[in-house]
Amino acid sequence: MDSTSSKIYLDYNATTPLAPEVVDCVTEALTDAWANPSSSTDFGRKAKELIDQSRKKIATMLNAEASEVIFLSGGTEANNMVLQTALKYFKSWAGKSIQMSNSCKPHIVTTNVEHDAILLPLKHFEEEQQADVAYVPVSSTCGQVLAEEIEKQIRLHTCLVSVMLANNETGVIMPVAEISRKIRKLNEIRQMEGLCQILLHTDAAQAIGKITVDAKELEVDYLTVVGHKFYGPRIGALYVKNLGDPKIPLYPMFFGGGQEHRFRPGTENTPMIHGLGCAAELISRNLKIYQENMMKMRDLLEQSLAEEFGENVIVNCNAAMRLPNTSSVSFRKTALTGGEILSRCPELMASTGAACHGTGKPSEILMASGVAFEDARSAVRLSVGRDTTSKQIEQTVLMLKTAVNLLD
Repeated sequence: MDSTSSKIYLDYNATTPLAPEVVDCVTEALTDAWANPSSSTDFGRKAKELIDQSRKKIATMLNAEASEVIFLSGGTEANNMVLQTALKYFKSWAGKSIQMSNSCKPHIVTTNVEHDAILLPLKHFEEEQQADVAYVPVSSTCGQVLAEEIEKQIRLHTCLVSVMLANNETGVIMPVAEISRKIRKLNEIRQMEGLCQILLHTDAAQAIGKITVDAKELEVDYLTVVGHKFYGPRIGALYVKNLGDPKIPLYPMFFGGGQEHRFRPGTENTPMIHGLGCAAELISRNLKIYQENMMKMRDLLEQSLAEEFGENVIVNCNAAMRLPNTSSVSFRKTALTGGEILSRCPELMASTGAACHGTGKPSEILMASGVAFEDARSAVRLSVGRDTTSKQIEQTVLMLKTAVNLLD
């Protein structure tokens, strides 16, 4: 018997299982489309056809064009590719500008609650003196970055703004479209003044599959797609507006064959790409249904916790627009940390924050979002999925009730 069959999984922000339809697609490709997609054989053409179909499905999900999508290994590669592109883009522009000295470094604006796949490359750029970076604090009252605060950080040599669409720990949805509108207006002025155009990127890893993600409405130049966050395989994709347009550059990080328009060489992973396309198609067809069930279960969870713990439980960043599946909750009047609480709930599979960290310390993201140290210390992230049931929510609350010792 599967040892996990009795467990309740509420860690869907960390990763999701493969949807059954995705498993079928991956199996189909492993069996029938195993050939090299660059081959002119019948088998090769079959593989190429599945890749082309998946590209269209991802584009449909994003309200984009198939020609604007390239496949990558995952979100980390996609984010790094955009950041590296920004450096090369600025260098190319500065070399032609009479306004910039050779010593001028590119400037990048982001937030202080981004995923490490953004923050750590930027820290590396700073250490290597390759770029200057502004980490804009999110609001301490709601955990959301304010568009006007992003705008205030723009400098003459700003070349990129990168803001996540939704935070993986708090579920807070960022005003990316509003930020984009402000930057577009600035770019019109900058163009007349001969200044570097500011590129726009959003890491949409946590948002896709939970809320509508429309690349045209967001008005971004780049958008990161991560399959394992929406019941797809562990690969990713990158949306690039008008891919091939020199005004919105993309530079490869690897060099080799001509795959992905030479932006990402290497023989394509057909089975995983086919699975990613299937996962995207499921979202295009069923997003509203997924949203409704997730929100229903999240609201039931928060309501049930409030009824059980009263003022001794708080939902972090509850004042902001949040993903329909995410609850970061902190328990007051307890000496236990979030990790200790979860260790007392062996049948509950959840986390204290981002799965990539696991340091045991209070989440820096929560504290940056205005959560007090003591509350961040006892925080638990509970993220529901498409198939989470009210029975599982009831059992979860009972487990937490048993686990949390409240102090008088």
